[in-house]
Order: sequence, then C-alpha cells, then structure tokens
Amino acid sequence: MKINKLLGAVFVASLSLTTLVDAKSVSIGSLQALTGPLESLIVHMSASADVAAREASDSGKFLGGTLINIARADSRCIEADVAVAEAERLINSKKVIAIMGPNCSGATTAVVNNVTVPNGVVTISPSATSPALSTIEDRGFFFRTVSSDARQGQVIANIAIQKGVKTVALTYTNNDYGKGLSNTFVAAYEKLGGTISISAAHEDGKADYSAEVAALSASGASVLAVFGYVDQGGKGIVQASLDTGAFDSFIFADGMFSDSLTKLGAELNGSWGTIPSNGGIADEKWQKIAKANNIKIGGPYLGESYDAMALIVLSAQAANSTDRIALKAQVMKVANAPGEKIYAGELAKGLSLLAQGKQIDYVGASNIEFNVVGEVEGAYKEKLIVNGQFKTINIH
Repeated sequence: MKINKLLGAVFVASLSLTTLVDAKSVSIGSLQALTGPLESLIVHMSASADVAAREASDSGKFLGGTLINIARADSRCIEADVAVAEAERLINSKKVIAIMGPNCSGATTAVVNNVTVPNGVVTISPSATSPALSTIEDRGFFFRTVSSDARQGQVIANIAIQKGVKTVALTYTNNDYGKGLSNTFVAAYEKLGGTISISAAHEDGKADYSAEVAALSASGASVLAVFGYVDQGGKGIVQASLDTGAFDSFIFADGMFSDSLTKLGAELNGSWGTIPSNGGIADEKWQKIAKANNIKIGGPYLGESYDAMALIVLSAQAANSTDRIALKAQVMKVANAPGEKIYAGELAKGLSLLAQGKQIDYVGASNIEFNVVGEVEGAYKEKLIVNGQFKTINIH
C-alpha cells in the first residue's frame, strides 16, 4: 500500500501513544479509506483524527491516565465487503471500544448494518453524507459529524441559481453518495427554475472517460456539475472535459476538493463548489490546531474527523468506562447543550470537567450539535478556484 510522507508520520505519531509499557491503554478504531478514490483526502482526515486522540492521551486526564492506541484499518471506500471485514477485525481482534469512520456512504451503510449495530459498537463517521443514513436502523449506535447531502444538494442549487446558472449537465459517481446527492440537487435546482440538460452516472476506475464527456457535452449545457471522487472518476471526467474542450466551467461537490484537481490546469479558474464548514470561532480555533500539527488547511472533513475521534474519547470519559454500551449512552450528552463549551484544542479541559461530574457541550472544530438521529445540520463553505487554489468566498 502506498503511504505518503504525512500518513507515514501519522503512523509514527500514533505509535508514540502507547510507548509507556506499564500504562493502561485502550484501543479506538480508525476505519479510513486509506486507499481508493479519496486517498488524497483521507490522509489528511486520518491525521486530523489522530490529533484528537494524541491530544487526549498526552493530557494524562483520559480515564485516569489511560493511553489511547489507534487501531487502524483500510475500508477502501467503494469496496463494502472489505470495510465489513476490517470492521469485524477491529471489533473482534483489536477489541476497539468504538470506531471513527468509515468515510464513504456505501461502506458506512454496510458496516453499520452488518457489524457495528449487531455487535453494539458506536460508529462515528466524519464524511458519510448519503441522505439514506438519516433513517438507517442503527439502534442509536451510529452518528456522523457531517450534514446529510439533502442539505448540500440544496445549497449547491441555491448558489448556482444565484450565479445565474440556469442550465447544468450533471454527472455523479454510481454509488450511494453520488445518487443521494444528485437526487437532492436535481430536485432543488429544478424547483428553483433550473434545467438539468442531462443527468448521468459514471463508474469509477476507468482509464478513459471521453465517451461519458461526449454525451454530457452533447446535451448542450456549458456548465458541468461533477459529484464524484477526486482520485477516481470525478477527476477523470474533468480531465477528459479539459482535454477535449467540452467543458471548462464546473460545479464541484465535497468529494472533489483536493490539490490534485486544481493542478489539472488554469482552465479550472472560476469553477466552484462546496465543502462542509460553519466558519466562526470553532473553525478559527481548529485552523490554529491544524496548522500547529501540520494538517492541510482548507480541505474537506478535517475538523469533522477531529470531532469524530474527540466525541468517542469524551463519551468514554463521561461514562467513566470503556464499556461499549456505556459509551453509547453518553455521546448525545457530551455533544449537545447544556454544559461548558469545549472547542478543538480543549480536550484536556473537557476531560477534567467530565471527571468532576460536570457537563460539557462539545462544539469542537465544526460546531457539533446533533439532531435527534445523531447528525449535524451544518453550513457549507462556497469555494472558488482562483489562480489554481480553492478560496472561500462565502458560507451558506
């Protein structure tokens, strides 16, 4: 498996969490798509989660000085059977108390249905956005620190209409994520008066997307919305569009935000898209933490990854136990008001308050506040590509 320098550093850093042989330790699962269609994004997300675990472990305040061991597994995103097998390994072999992840909606659905709920293990995903996950039969064991794509689809539609984009060609990755987001976008966009000239799924892993691009271009639209993965079909669609001159104006959803996209060429300047982020104090504090830990600034789901891991840690502390069921009972309580607000970088404070029997309201890096089904209803940053870089121009 190819691991870049940052992920290699993360592995080394995570090992340092358990260097004290005589200390108590506990394992938390990190089920991330380390390889696959989001590899260039996941490396930063995984590193962000590790920051939270290391912060709590190094504080010496977690469960009386218990150290945190990160049990890592590769879900590969689009291979649900692999994600299921790895989740089973984390639970049965590594004895994790909870799992941070998975990332992709299809893998998350499979893991929740087949592994974590039957085994009574909390799963907190930082990036699984399918609307279908809002109604999954999870018995209260599944949470996500990100909004449903029912929200993102509406936001993208609103921005497009505000920009005067009245006709769009749409392509989406042929899985739960792509289908869910495309459905909500199309419904919202058409309700606002927009026209979808063509809506077509694409398969990931192909070497050539010229045929797909030709069909999209033939619809007559001048703007192409790409709801895909930046290391797979989404990027392939964009590259083929630029190579053939079919499109040079794009709308991107969250799965497309990576430097590997903007490096495709200056033709992408002026294209735009959305990633989840509320901005404000929580985001400002997270940016400082990220910078101090050499985490990429501005990528999607980074604060959400930190928050997913932090919530597991804080819930165990609130339960004063590593028991999986006891941990589950505390997630909503530490995430929501009432209580003293705890931001990114303040886990030691939160752990101390919980140890004293006091309540906390975990705001974290991304303004966490769960609704009744255990997901947030957050905002989105509108990002514009300027001089080869994504620039935030608004928050919706």
